[in-house]
Amino acid sequence: MSTIHITLPDGSQRELPAGASAYDLATAIGPGLAKAAVACVIKNATLDHVIKDFNYPLQEGDTVRLLTKKDPESLEILRHTTAHILAQSVQNLYPNAKIAIGPAIENGFYYDFEIPDHQLTPDDFEKIETEMTRIAKAGQKMVQRDVENVDTLISQIQNDGEKFKAEILDKYRDSPTLYYCIDDSNNDVWFDVCEGPHVPNTSWLKPGTFKLLSVAGAYWRGDENREQLQRLYATAFWSKQDLTDYLALREEAEKRDHRKLANMLDLFSIKDEIGPGLVLWHPNLSTVREELENHLRKRLRREGYVSVYTPHLAKKDLWDISGHTSHYLENMFTMDIEEQQYILKPMNCPLHTMIFKNSLHSYRELPIRIAEFGTVYRYEKSGVVHGLFRARGFTQDDAHIFCRPDQVKAEILDLIKFTDELFQVFGMSFAQVELSTRPEKYVGDLEKWDLAESALKEALDAYGLTYDINEGDGAFYGPKIDFKIRDTLGRSWQCSTIQLDFNLPERFELGYKDSDGQNKQPIMIHRAILGSMERFMGILIEHYAGAFPTWLAPTQVRFLPIADRHVAHCQTLASQLADEGIRVFVDDSSETIGNKIRRAQLDKIPYMLVMGDKEIENQHVAIRSRARGDLGALPFDRFMEQLHREIVSHGKTEIEVAETVGQK
Repeated sequence: MSTIHITLPDGSQRELPAGASAYDLATAIGPGLAKAAVACVIKNATLDHVIKDFNYPLQEGDTVRLLTKKDPESLEILRHTTAHILAQSVQNLYPNAKIAIGPAIENGFYYDFEIPDHQLTPDDFEKIETEMTRIAKAGQKMVQRDVENVDTLISQIQNDGEKFKAEILDKYRDSPTLYYCIDDSNNDVWFDVCEGPHVPNTSWLKPGTFKLLSVAGAYWRGDENREQLQRLYATAFWSKQDLTDYLALREEAEKRDHRKLANMLDLFSIKDEIGPGLVLWHPNLSTVREELENHLRKRLRREGYVSVYTPHLAKKDLWDISGHTSHYLENMFTMDIEEQQYILKPMNCPLHTMIFKNSLHSYRELPIRIAEFGTVYRYEKSGVVHGLFRARGFTQDDAHIFCRPDQVKAEILDLIKFTDELFQVFGMSFAQVELSTRPEKYVGDLEKWDLAESALKEALDAYGLTYDINEGDGAFYGPKIDFKIRDTLGRSWQCSTIQLDFNLPERFELGYKDSDGQNKQPIMIHRAILGSMERFMGILIEHYAGAFPTWLAPTQVRFLPIADRHVAHCQTLASQLADEGIRVFVDDSSETIGNKIRRAQLDKIPYMLVMGDKEIENQHVAIRSRARGDLGALPFDRFMEQLHREIVSHGKTEIEVAETVGQK
């Protein structure tokens, strides 16, 4: 009998009979692993760490890693299989349902259906979940098959009315694969056009470990001119507890939804009369943004940045030079003015290159760091815009650094430090850091690419960050670093990016006089730390659940006079706070003090100062904290001192009442 040799992740080898599967490998290692393993990861001459089913036939020289439930990749496999079970269940319950696509996504999966005679609602979820449980318990085998005659199968599928499945099969006709669900009698129960991988059989999905979440509309292929489908969102986990934990987190996230909090706290709005994805910043959120920008501007000045402003539109000629019209035109807003075509800027970088190019530069001047809170406009389909998270008009905390090659590493190291320290102010940390390297199609010479990638790696290593390398995923104009941050709910968000660029300096013929008297081309670093101000503000709203820290809060202090006779004294003290730059408000309404406190709590005011006869007589303020309740009383000047310390420290210190002021 011929044999094959398989390499394991630790470098050891196993000898197996030719034709052995990944399951056979697991069995050879041990019965416990054979029972626990879900799928395998294959590396060979043609496959680069590709996940395959457990019954995948191994080949001589394969390097194999077996996946169990403990491996994060296994959860996506489970969800992919659960999506198939969902689709089979819907078609069992609604025979006229036609399936489209059903991919695994972050935290779950979805499946699209066309159901002419039924509109799905949450009332249907329990019935669908019951059918899914039945299929899971049946232990249907998940079997992959190649297609022998694509045209014959397409014709058969079309005759069954499965037009979307037929279209998918036609698109992938060069390498089509199908997955069949097989019952105990080895009968084909259901199939879909799919690359896999899947768990071995449906019994891996345990009752109580999956949940339908919502239903929404979707267009086939995302094309608003195509069929409108019904999209079922769902999730699945390996254990009931994991599902319970996720649903609790999801419930908390829904409470923190920035669009809901925007209405409660009067933060922003998006009006039909103005257009989708175009945000109106109300005074409350504008104040938060102003404080955030002020904080950034101070740091930028310390770091040697110069601040600029650039127009919101420019002639098409500029974008022709930058290459945006040839690579990005479908995402740009264009207009004709005096027989000349103009474009609303989708990015700030070409305009910053023009500012750099306006003067002659010596190597001694570099690096030159140009920063702008620049508003850009990008065409997003109305169906995908989403509150502050995805807009058509948004402002970037944008900057471009023009430097010599020998300065790149130091600049990158400073940017990593800048990014890290800034997010620490908000109690956020890096969830993931990725370094993307040279793609197959690139501009510039290899020497510059090697230097740039080496500089990025050295800077990340010097800072002590753990990072993943995305081989070949850099931009065509240079390698980049992407930072994902983690919020208070443990969710990760893509915000910061640092990109090296050899393309624009060449296109715009940028240069500087080097120490040898020769004209050299600078390297351009694109960087945005918060990314989009709109998107980051949405993240902040949900991170804080609308309860902004005192230094950012729209109103930092609210006076609550107990009776009308106390209003004048409150207004006098409020004026003193306002003179010190504190954002303060006096609630002079006729409401009871209890209602005033409740209103202030709902408005998420950091500090409430209750003022009555006793407080006026003793010349102190009774302090109530949004988060900590009653703090006691302090002389007004001491309250001001502690409040100031909290604001300048960005919340590292809080107001503490050492002792309650006694009666006179």
